[in-house]
This record gives sequence, structure tokens and C-alpha cells, in this order.
Amino acid sequence: MLKGKKIVLGITGGIAAYKAAALCSGLVKQGADVHVVMTESAAKFITELTLQTLSRNPVHIDTFDERNPEVVTHIHLADLADLVLIAPATANTISQMALGLADNMLTSMLLATTAPIMVAPAMNVHMYQHPAIIGHMNTLVDRGVMMVEPGEGMLACGYVGKGRLEEPETIISVVQQYFITQERERQLAGLLAGRKVTVTAGGTIERIDPVRYITNDSSGKMGVAVARMAHRMGADVKLIAASVQVPLPADIETIRVQSAQDMYEAVLAEWNDTDIMVQTAAVADYRPKTVHSTKMKKKDADLILELEKTVDILQSLGERKIDQFLIGFAAETEHVAEYAMDKLKRKRCDLIVANDVTAAGAGFGTDTNRVQIFDEQGLVDDVPLMGKDEVASRLLQLAAKRMSGVSAS
Repeated sequence: MLKGKKIVLGITGGIAAYKAAALCSGLVKQGADVHVVMTESAAKFITELTLQTLSRNPVHIDTFDERNPEVVTHIHLADLADLVLIAPATANTISQMALGLADNMLTSMLLATTAPIMVAPAMNVHMYQHPAIIGHMNTLVDRGVMMVEPGEGMLACGYVGKGRLEEPETIISVVQQYFITQERERQLAGLLAGRKVTVTAGGTIERIDPVRYITNDSSGKMGVAVARMAHRMGADVKLIAASVQVPLPADIETIRVQSAQDMYEAVLAEWNDTDIMVQTAAVADYRPKTVHSTKMKKKDADLILELEKTVDILQSLGERKIDQFLIGFAAETEHVAEYAMDKLKRKRCDLIVANDVTAAGAGFGTDTNRVQIFDEQGLVDDVPLMGKDEVASRLLQLAAKRMSGVSAS
């Protein structure tokens, strides 16, 4: 799985450095080209010769030990890496990374590299829990550094707790999964290039008065996931967002709306030059017939609130459809397939994504979803429980195939 991948393995000075031998050997067996950079402290725990033998490449420790006059070694290693893996990563090295310090071969190389970085911490449990170390690790994560969390158990210092370097086999599996994900991203990139994708997300708000309104449980997570994934696939994305409980992507143009009428107007403004419209928003079916300009005062008698129907955005788009690809969502609590097919046909959708919101892990506000995707012939894809980003990926790949005239079996 790692054939041809160039991995710079950084080893720092903790007792867990002995595990680096098995880690290095395992990466090489998977086909990786491993280049080891050690700190001087690491060399107190495991020898340069051991890692040179296992990696079949020179091992680097001293910044000034320049063996090849044609290159500056720490820059050369920084440039060649497909991945930089620091395992074990001590508290000291993690702190240096967070602060941008460079006083040895490894930290100098880390400052110079633009390759993805993966860190596997290993230290005493109290060191791992120290606020300074937690802050430094959070800083690294914010910069995009990937963390392989340490395991729990008996530590070399005698304490029992979290801080033990994760086992080499597990770290190798994490590295493999990273490259699998990267390859999948590469294949998806450009899949929707040249297409405009408009996505609606969140729950609409229908005002009763200035302080009260009618809404629903939609968090907007599914719609934001679809927008993010379409953007990764190269589409020009417009996100029309009502009330959402998740951060909105900074790199995607977003139009904020509140009511069903607001969303309808925003959608129509984008419709004519949209290639794919994905209606994930939970749009209110009814709104108060009268909206009070001032706060309604509580009375002794019961309150009767008269509602009127809102515009059916999906049906309106279906009636206007020329060559746009229209995807609707159906959140149901029973008879999912029956109601989904009825909605698809009535509203002239190309696909309907239906789910049972009462099912565990598939309701509003969750990070996962379990859906069924239907076209006019019936069930197309029965998607098992998975993250909403993955659900979005499967849906958009299906839409891309359909738009390209490829049968999506």
C-alpha cells in the first residue's frame, strides 16, 4: 500500500524510541522509502546502525554532517517527503514544533518541509496532561498536523495512564489510511470541475413576532458536508444557509437566509445557471399567517396560531427544470421508501436521499447518517451508517456519473 511513498521518520529521545525499529521495518515492508532523522537524545536509546540497516538509507543526526555536497541535507529531506512521521514524539520536540524552534536536524527539517506531518506522542502521563503540552498539541492540530494518540497502560516510568507510544502496527495502519484517503481525494478532485453546484442547508425560521419563531431540528451538517465535498470535487459552489449549528466553510460563497420565502428567492436567483441543485435544507411547510411587529403578550386564554402553507421550493424547481440535475432530501419517520418515491415523482427530482430520522446515528444533529438514494426506477444506493462527508461523497459521485451519462449501478 505504501509502495514508492517517501516517508521521513523522525525519532526523538524517549524510551519508546526502541519501537521505532519495528515501525521503520514495517513501513519498509509495505514498500515505503524510509529516511530516518534522529535527535541526539534518540541515539542514546537506539543506534544509528540499527535504523540504517532497517531503512536501507543513511540515518541523519547532526545538522552539520553534510555527506552530499550537492544538497543541503535537511532541506533535501524536507523536499522529498510525501509524509513526515515523528514517532515517538517527546514533550520537548512537540513544544519545539509548536514554537517554531530549530536547534537540531529534525526540527530544522520540520520547519523547512511543506509535506504533511503526523505525530505520535510518547511521554509520562502527567507530562501528556500538562496544560502547556495540551496547548502545544492543539496548536499543531490547528496547523494541520495529524496526531496518533498514545495508548494507555503501564509506562516505562512506572505510572499507569495515557502516554505510551501507540503500537507500530497501529501507526502503520494510520499511515496507510492517510494515503488511501489522499488517493481517494485525488480521484475525486476535478470530478465536478466546470459544474456549478448550489446547496441549501439548515432549518428555516418562520417568525411569530420579534422574539418567537417556528423552526425544526435541522443542524445543517448534511448540507454543509455536501457543499464541502462538491468544492473538493472542483465545483463552483454556492451554499444557501438558513439556521445552522455548524461552522460555515470559509472558502465557499455562502448566502444567509432565514425564512422559507427568503430561501426560495435565493434559490431562484441561482437556478438558471446551476448544474446540480442539492436541496438538503429542512424548509418549513407552514408559517404563521400573521407576523406581529411587537412581542405578543401572554394572556390567560389559550392561544390559537393560524398557519398558512409556505412555498414548496423543491416542487417549484422541478416544474422549472430544463437540464438541471435536481436532488431532494426526505427526512421520514415511517414508510421511508414509499414516501421518498412519491416525493421524487411529484417534484420531478432526479434523485431523492431519504432517511429515517428516528434511527440511531441518522437523525438531526448527528455527525453520521444512514440513507437510501432513489431515482424514478427505485432504490439506487443503500448507504450504511457513515460520516456525513462520506455520504455526501457517494451522493455527488452518483450525480456526476448520471450527468456524464454513465449508468450508476
